[in-house]
Amino acid sequence: MTLSQNMASEHKIVLMPGDGIGPDVLHQGVRVLEKVSAKYGYSFAYEECLIGGIAYDSVGTPLPDKTVESCVNADAVLLGAVGGPQWDHIEVKHRPEQGLLGIRKALGLYANIRPVIVYPELADASPIKNEIVSNTDLVVVRELLGGIYFGKRDTIDDYAYDTCEYNKDEIERIIRFAANLANNRRKKLTSVDKHNVLDTSRLWRNTCEQLIRQEFPDLDLEHMYIDAATMHLITKPSYFDVLVMDNMFGDILSDETSVLSGSMGLLPSASLNESKNGIYEPIHGSAPDIVGKDIANPIASILSVAMMLDYSFEYIDAAEDIRNAVAQAITQGHRTVDIARSSDQKPLKSSQFTDQVLLNI
Repeated sequence: MTLSQNMASEHKIVLMPGDGIGPDVLHQGVRVLEKVSAKYGYSFAYEECLIGGIAYDSVGTPLPDKTVESCVNADAVLLGAVGGPQWDHIEVKHRPEQGLLGIRKALGLYANIRPVIVYPELADASPIKNEIVSNTDLVVVRELLGGIYFGKRDTIDDYAYDTCEYNKDEIERIIRFAANLANNRRKKLTSVDKHNVLDTSRLWRNTCEQLIRQEFPDLDLEHMYIDAATMHLITKPSYFDVLVMDNMFGDILSDETSVLSGSMGLLPSASLNESKNGIYEPIHGSAPDIVGKDIANPIASILSVAMMLDYSFEYIDAAEDIRNAVAQAITQGHRTVDIARSSDQKPLKSSQFTDQVLLNI
């Protein structure tokens, strides 16, 4: 795409700062986005919307209709964080997290993508031994709209049930997405299920086998039980390339992989629909104890911007520039407090680390 073509097309991005450190880290991500926009001649229009606890306090709901309307009409959404202890006492339907669940459903976000990279300079920050986590570079792809979280459920006196339900189309959609991703990486796909126990897993595996055989014959496909996958991700995480799984298994494994890098402040995520419109957000929470201190790690938010440029806009060069600039800042020895060691130089503020990323770009 030429520079003139880029400048002729303005993309609408909804910014949802949310709660806690959400506004702080989102601001740093937007600073980086503006830098690559100037470098490549991209044009973005921003609209800020309420979500989460701040939305509840302002208008009585964690997901205002105006936010939904704006997100539906946007090309992409950047999110900070939602939640905080000050809203723990209110009804579940009004809690901040319901805003996030609601906007995912409204946008039809079926694929959640969480990349995990262990930077060589930060391998000793991981709770796992350096020699185990070194060279880890994997992606967890989670189906986001089906499974046990959306099946039939009820509580009757002292009996309760939750059903896990999938149809073939839902499975094909997420497997195809993960396969395309793996095809552009190391061509290895691990499908995680519980085929020996669950009917949904048997449908999952059979559907996966058929689709890969027909559409991705050159892909290296393996199946792995969820219990084995949880062990292997701790004992040999560098073995994996792309992992794909249902909603509940993905909820569990994506959180497990988040500890490999040494800090949740390093990890971005994307949730996409079939039009590649999506919500991009750091995986960390709202961290209310450090709000306003300018010490939250901005890397996850910055890398979420890179994912947005990749998936929603296909601005591959700009996305790679951002990732390289972050890696270079780490190599240069720059650290925020969550990834700093006693032998490191004084930790940088969030804004100072972003300054270094901007210089590298």
